[in-house]
Amino acid sequence: MAKMVFINLPVADLARATAFYQAVGAVKNEQFSDATASGMVFSDTIHVMLLTHDKFRQFTPKAIADARAVSEVLICLSADSRADVDDMVAKSVAAGGRADPGPQQDYGFMYGRSFEDPDGHIWEIMWMDVAAAMASGDAANAA
Repeated sequence: MAKMVFINLPVADLARATAFYQAVGAVKNEQFSDATASGMVFSDTIHVMLLTHDKFRQFTPKAIADARAVSEVLICLSADSRADVDDMVAKSVAAGGRADPGPQQDYGFMYGRSFEDPDGHIWEIMWMDVAAAMASGDAANAA
């Protein structure tokens, strides 16, 4: 069985965050959603749990970082093509996100951009031609 990834993110406005993630391609799983959380599915193995601050605090005694002011984590999703990278960033902007808070990356065999969601969480979107990367021997240097 493939391992699954569940990313838990604190959000200030659950409805706004849910709409944002739906706009960039995630599907809301009603089975794992309520007034305090939205279970968002990117694929069979990648899920994002959007949690109100009160709900998030149930899982950690630490203060919730303001991701607009400090770096907390960089999350990277793969894309099927360079065009898909650009498309997801464009969708994020149309839904209220900010494009390219970090530098764009273009190594020929690998192309990446990023966006910031309304709560400041940064997502990198990356496409890579694995065969070309292995042939060039540059894959490890790009990461």
